[in-house]
Amino acid sequence: MKKAVCLLSGGIDSFLTAYIAKKKGYQIYCLTIDYGQKARKEIESAKKIAKFLNAKQHLILKTDLSFLKSSLTKREMKIPQKKVKGIPSTYVPARNTIFISLALGYAESISADSIFIGVNSIDFSGYPDCRPIYIKKFQKLINFATKKTILGEKIKLIAPLINLSKSQIIKKAISYGLDISLTWSCYKNGKKPCGKCPSCRIREKAISEIKI
Repeated sequence: MKKAVCLLSGGIDSFLTAYIAKKKGYQIYCLTIDYGQKARKEIESAKKIAKFLNAKQHLILKTDLSFLKSSLTKREMKIPQKKVKGIPSTYVPARNTIFISLALGYAESISADSIFIGVNSIDFSGYPDCRPIYIKKFQKLINFATKKTILGEKIKLIAPLINLSKSQIIKKAISYGLDISLTWSCYKNGKKPCGKCPSCRIREKAISEIKI
């Protein structure tokens, strides 16, 4: 059975992405990165999602990125509550590059065929590592970066949601019967989502558009 490493953050996008991998016939190995994020609930949600999907394995890897300048990790930096111009302070420098690199090592060690990541470039905060060109360039790197690929085999980097809006993503998740109440999108760690951070605003706008 073909294998896929699925980067699982605990949000809707990664939930749907991992489900798509499973639907395509992959045996899924979920990888969650505990990078020192303020939203600790993401990790608990990822555990619930991996269980829901009956993942073959779910690794939670602690990789402390708190030394990087980002309001998602730095206690002294406030998470913005208003829309800002340009790339917001919630951007974690090189985060997806680090995450995919770790997933790539994991994929090669278990002889996986693919890596699935839930990035999308329509309703997002403008992060450079969520764009189609980024995924395309990283695939070129993968083709030359591992023993497996230079010996003629392939490890595909797959981003099935890259050109979908957030409302399309939520609609698709619901149509597949996924329990989105298991997910956590808020950048904060309260009992309930704050409703004000960029991620909450994108999610709530999408939900209002599809009237659920």
